[in-house]
Amino acid sequence: MKNLIVTVLLSINLGVYAQIPSGGPVGVNNKTGVIDGVYLSTHIPTKRLIPYEHVREADVVWSKRIWRTIDLREKINRPLYYPLDEFDAAGGWARNQSRWSLWTIIRQHILTGDLTLYSNYNPADFYVTDGDLFKYPILPEPGKDYYSDPVYREELFNYLGKLGIRSEYPLQTKDGIDSTDAQGNIVYPSRDTTWYTSKDIVQYKLKEDWFFDKERSVLDVRIIGLAPVKYEKDEQGNVSGTTIMFWLYFPTDCRYVFNNYFVYNEDNGSRWMSFDDFFMKRRFSSFIHKEGNVYDRSIDKYRVGVDALMESQKITEEIRVLEHDVWSF
Repeated sequence: MKNLIVTVLLSINLGVYAQIPSGGPVGVNNKTGVIDGVYLSTHIPTKRLIPYEHVREADVVWSKRIWRTIDLREKINRPLYYPLDEFDAAGGWARNQSRWSLWTIIRQHILTGDLTLYSNYNPADFYVTDGDLFKYPILPEPGKDYYSDPVYREELFNYLGKLGIRSEYPLQTKDGIDSTDAQGNIVYPSRDTTWYTSKDIVQYKLKEDWFFDKERSVLDVRIIGLAPVKYEKDEQGNVSGTTIMFWLYFPTDCRYVFNNYFVYNEDNGSRWMSFDDFFMKRRFSSFIHKEGNVYDRSIDKYRVGVDALMESQKITEEIRVLEHDVWSF
């Protein structure tokens, strides 16, 4: 009887795993029932999202908008950076079988349509970089997706990869004559395409709101947007700066996706949390690069080097002092 109960429970768990919409790494063989471990880990892949507390505008007595940077070169942020993914010579996407990095999750669900990509700049004017307002969504035609909409696929590639240098020499026939298409245009060889992988992502930008809710009597924070950042390189491969690739809306899009993927825990292998928990519990290291101000300027516009870090720490301390003063009588 005991063996029968165990078999039934295992069958139920396998059925739950088969219905996981995330498509992420799963440590079980659905055909043979072989489990990679002592027990079947079903908490993170199947857990339901904990919704935010409802906040009324009348209950917010103080708020401040903050933009911060998560540097993936810091040791504490390694769970966001690793494991790395790569593309083989045939264009196949090789990913880790047990867990994914944050970039792998983002790219996977942009391609499947679960995450909406917002351009960091105005498509009609490249110099207008107000993408953190989520004004420029990149969307396919109604009823289509990445695989069925060629226009959307080509547009999306501008944010997920880059094209190599175009050849100066057109394709030629066996007789040495330049190839042309049906309209008579000269045909050039296809340019090399390079998809961005986890190792190309060096930072993540966060846009968040800190506020005091008098109904709950708490100082709370909500992440509004998340943006991956990559190195900007010249033709020789030298790093010339960093570039925000695009923005993602965090409260609805990101949370529902991140909620079903594991974050590696170096201290306890039986207590892995989800990426949503990772951000909710503020388990990352970051620094503030901008606060809401009358000049609408970032810290690096008036502070440099160590002074910029001190200014970031000063803003953080001001928020802490505010919370402390609320409870001081």
